[in-house]
Amino acid sequence: MSSARHISVALVLALLGAASAAAGEKPARLSKDERFALLRSLSSERVYVRKPFPMGKKGLVLRPDGTLSPSGQELGQMLMKNGIAAKPGDLARITRMDVRDDEIIFEINGGPVKKKKWYQRIQIQGAGGSSPVADQPPDFSPGSMVVLEFKGYVPSLTVEEVKERLKPVFDFSSRSPTQAYVDTLPPKAKEAILKHEVLVGMNREMVTTSKGRPPRKIREKEGDVEYEEWIYGEPPQDVEFIRFVGDEVVQVKTMKMTGERLVRTEKEVDVRPEGATEVAAGNPDAAPKPADQPQKQPTLRRPGETPIDLPDNTGGGPVMLPEPPPSDPSNPGSRPPGPGPNPQ
Repeated sequence: MSSARHISVALVLALLGAASAAAGEKPARLSKDERFALLRSLSSERVYVRKPFPMGKKGLVLRPDGTLSPSGQELGQMLMKNGIAAKPGDLARITRMDVRDDEIIFEINGGPVKKKKWYQRIQIQGAGGSSPVADQPPDFSPGSMVVLEFKGYVPSLTVEEVKERLKPVFDFSSRSPTQAYVDTLPPKAKEAILKHEVLVGMNREMVTTSKGRPPRKIREKEGDVEYEEWIYGEPPQDVEFIRFVGDEVVQVKTMKMTGERLVRTEKEVDVRPEGATEVAAGNPDAAPKPADQPQKQPTLRRPGETPIDLPDNTGGGPVMLPEPPPSDPSNPGSRPPGPGPNPQ
């Protein structure tokens, strides 16, 4: 009886230990086969971009919790400073994929750093120094990258799971740039575009996506504001006048067949690019500021050239003219004698 009780207690403890071990068990690491499967499936894959990618060595980072960095105003300032490598709706190609300890790096369109060919690394050494034998590539690259981060290490993943994690920045399912672009828009703008309608607040790209290129355009000036109107339709059908100030629709005017005139000027959707909201609104604090350093005076010295301390033999004061010699007191109207003839 006692031995049976001990066996039961041991079984219970073993089950509890197994359960606790299962509860605290870490996910397996990415295996070699899974890594090869990711490389085969995603390298050279063509994707549609869902977020603007900045040029430069610092691309986008997808944190383990799914958040994107940088984003918002910080991303907008990076785009303004470095330029845009790809914007939402653009078709890009994953040109390189690198699996590291706790992250996977995806480079698009050549990556952020311009790489050299093997022959561009060959140089000829001589007495006057070295010189490359081939033309060198430009210093900048039009590509960018996104880093997919993990906690501690890269866990076991399938291709579909990696695509799901990259969903905030890449669209693997769209079949056309228009579909990929529309999927990145707010629901209200997306619904209007699918119905071929225009809302106040849209930009030119959205209007073109919704209604196509305008058959007619006019440019006018109202007060100090210049605007452009895109005209869709011909009488006796409905005619629509889309007015732009800059890149934003500020008025939609529709002339109905019945003679009715509909004008909308109140903003219906805010679709300014991510990070550009405050800058576009005229907030100077949101714009990138130059480094806090004193302004250098203009100089003709070459870079690295140090100034030479010259002796101050110029006097540094006002110009002193010699005093005129006194005139002849016996002849009040006479002029003071000038310099004598130059002796030969």
